[in-house]
Amino acid sequence: MDSYLRRIGATRDSSLAELQERHLLSVPFENLDTHMDTRIVLEIPWLYDKIVERRRGGFCYELNGLFAELLRDLGFRVDLMAARVFGGGRLGPPFDHLTLLVDDAWLVDVGFGAFSLHPLRWDSREEQEDPAGLFRLADHDDDVDVYQGDVPTYRIERRPRSLSDFVPTCWWQQFAPESHFRVAPRASIVTPEGRMTLTDKKLVLTERGEKTELPVTDPEAAFREHFAIDFRQRNASENLRTR
Repeated sequence: MDSYLRRIGATRDSSLAELQERHLLSVPFENLDTHMDTRIVLEIPWLYDKIVERRRGGFCYELNGLFAELLRDLGFRVDLMAARVFGGGRLGPPFDHLTLLVDDAWLVDVGFGAFSLHPLRWDSREEQEDPAGLFRLADHDDDVDVYQGDVPTYRIERRPRSLSDFVPTCWWQQFAPESHFRVAPRASIVTPEGRMTLTDKKLVLTERGEKTELPVTDPEAAFREHFAIDFRQRNASENLRTR
């Protein structure tokens, strides 16, 4: 876990807010494996090899799954929580998203793309200010809805889960034609000025609220240049499943 801390530029004395912010500034949200015919394995050794050793990113199951292990190693109590993402006027399937409840007090998420930079208070139903904007939690029957501004982002079940509970939906997200992760390769990361997002069509730079879009003519070269991700690289972690 010390190697993981070095990967994100944090220490064992870092606060929870600093750990989340440093992670978001260091590890991209990306779906490249979905477009590289690589099956994502929701097991800690596989995730560690990908994110720490090979300095890749991932999506929610990978990023929040491994971050939970780091927080536990640092003495935090962490529950994995299942959520359904709002999109297109409806909710996604169960286990659509994995988020974290830390010490029964903080909603922590390093795997949603554009989201809060710091933890959100789990027991507050008031607006919460964050460098990324205003957030609010609201009860919905037995669940909890998370709003960014006036827009609902996802609905959280209160029941803690295990990482293995997310395996079927993780598989669906990778291989189902209906999955939005299959639409196009994508990588996105927080920057000190805002955010950088890259697809196979364009590079979007958000700096101090202003967006600049640049066309991409060579996607493979662009992912190598901006995120050090190589489509030609085969996943060395495949061997972990057979050892």
